[in-house]
Formats: sequence, C-alpha cells, structure tokens
Amino acid sequence: MAVVWCALVLLCLLMYVLLDGYDLGIGIGMLFEREARRRREMLEQVALAWDGNETWLVLLGVSLWAGFPLAFGTILPHAYLAVVVMLFALIVRGVAVEMASQAPPAPRWERGFAIASLVAALAQGVAVATLAQNLTVTDGAYSGSAFGALSWFSLLAALAVSCVYLTLGYTYLKLKTTGDLRAAAGRRGAVAAVFAGVLVAASLGAVNATASALNLHTPGRLIGFTGLLLFAAAGFVIALVTLRPASRLDALPFAGMVAAVTALLAAVVVARAPMIVPPSLTVADSVSPSLTMDFLAVGIGLNMPLILFYTWFAQHSFRRKPGPAAEGADLTLRGSS
Repeated sequence: MAVVWCALVLLCLLMYVLLDGYDLGIGIGMLFEREARRRREMLEQVALAWDGNETWLVLLGVSLWAGFPLAFGTILPHAYLAVVVMLFALIVRGVAVEMASQAPPAPRWERGFAIASLVAALAQGVAVATLAQNLTVTDGAYSGSAFGALSWFSLLAALAVSCVYLTLGYTYLKLKTTGDLRAAAGRRGAVAAVFAGVLVAASLGAVNATASALNLHTPGRLIGFTGLLLFAAAGFVIALVTLRPASRLDALPFAGMVAAVTALLAAVVVARAPMIVPPSLTVADSVSPSLTMDFLAVGIGLNMPLILFYTWFAQHSFRRKPGPAAEGADLTLRGSS
C-alpha cells in the first residue's frame, strides 16, 4: 500500500506540474509581452481551466499529509517560507484573473497576475530543492532553521522550475492560439526551452554537490536513470525543433515537454527511491498505519475519477484554436465566473 500511495502522490505532483505549470508559464510570459491584445489572449487561455489545474496541488498536499505524515511534518517546516509565499502568490493570481475579467482592460491586474506567476514558480523551485538537503529531525520533528530551504542550490532549482514552466506555457500557447501570438510563442518558447534545458542539466549535475547526492551505485539504477534522461532530452529536442513558427506541428512542442517533464520526474524517483526525506527517512518509515491508508484509499478513490474527468472535460471543451481577438474588442474572460 505504501508503494501505491507513493505512486498516487507522484501522480498528483506530475499533474500539477504539467497543468498548473503551463498556466504559470503563460503568466510569466506576460511579463515579456508589450501588446495589450496579446496579453489579454494569454490571460484568457489561463482563465479556461486555472482553478481546476490548481486542484491537483490541494490533492497533492492532502495525499502527502495523510499518507506520509512524518515526511509532511518534516518537509513543510523546512520549506515553510517558500510555501507561504507560493500560496500568497496563487491567491493574487486568482484575484487578478477575476478582477481583470470584470473591468477590461486591466493592465495593473494583468501585471499583478504575471508577477504573482513568477513568484509562485520561484517559490515552488525553492520548495523542491528541499528534497536535496539533509533535514535535521529530532524526536520525529524538524528542528532546523526556518530559513534552511534558502541556499545556492534552491536558487538554481527556482530558476530551472521557472524556465520549465515558461517553456510549457509557450508550447501551450502555440498549441491553442493563432496568428502573431502563435508565432511569438514559438520564437520565445524556443529561447525558453534552451534556458530550461541548460538549467535543468545544471541542477541535476549540482545535486551531487549538495548534502543529498543521487543514488546511482547499482547498475539497474544507473541504466534506468540514464535511459530516462535520454528520453527527457529527446522530448526537449522535439519541443525545441517544433516550436519554430514555420513548423505546423503545433501539438508536438507541448507533447515533447510533457514527455520530458514526466521522464525527468521518473529519473529522479529512480535515483532516490525509497528515500523520501534525506538523510534517512524512507517511504516505509513515514507511511500512515494500514487502517488509515485503507480509509484514505476509499476517499481518494472516489475523488480521483472526478478530478480526472474535470481535467479532461475542461481541456476537451476548449480544444480548438480560437480566432485571434480583434483590436479593441471586449474580451471578457471565457473561463471566468
């Protein structure tokens, strides 16, 4: 049951990174867009499903807290400041979407949405870097500094996560938009993909210089890790090549990034399993009692199909490319309440 629940937590993490990752990336991309019409179109793409995308973050937190309480109670205090900043930024994003929909044009709310997207992405990178540091645990509770998550590696991870999100955002825009916004997304997305690839490679190379190096001491781990990295590199290359505005294969950039992110997460799992919190807390050590796990399996089992259906329905309903917005048109956000 511990392995199954760990797989569930990883699924929630992957779904959040892919889905909320692209709309965080679109928000970051708005910082580089000067045309009000394009910014409005970008915000509209986020408004279609941002609330459903963030549902995966809630499910991730609940699954980790309920299934692995010791790991949750160790990770959260260490990354507390980053998590608080992230949650505040996500609240600002939600308010900005609603306010921008009520009184267009709303350049200040659009700017607030873009800045909050960048802050949330950076904070998530800092939180992720927690898993590469040895955490001080005394009597089953974290006893280190509240600023323990801040380090040179957390800064590198924050930049890497932000660039990956930005690339996801541009690939999604190329998939969903037309005209000059599609062309701009292709050009800027190619640049973002290069930076993302370099920063991710640097982060993986720097992990061994942290307090928690990757475990690649057995042939099976090394082969699996290397194979998954090659698969991820292939996904990045596919996204980079097909992001060119001249390429008409608009679905391939996003598909390539989905494959790359999935393979990267799987590679990290191969190199770290069964460790969940360094230096010595494993999945088996932190799992909840079996009776609790059975109860949780029923609750999550009932909700997971609903969330998966909503995610599919939201993406399926707006699967077609909308026409480019006319200059000066009243663009009420379609996904806003």
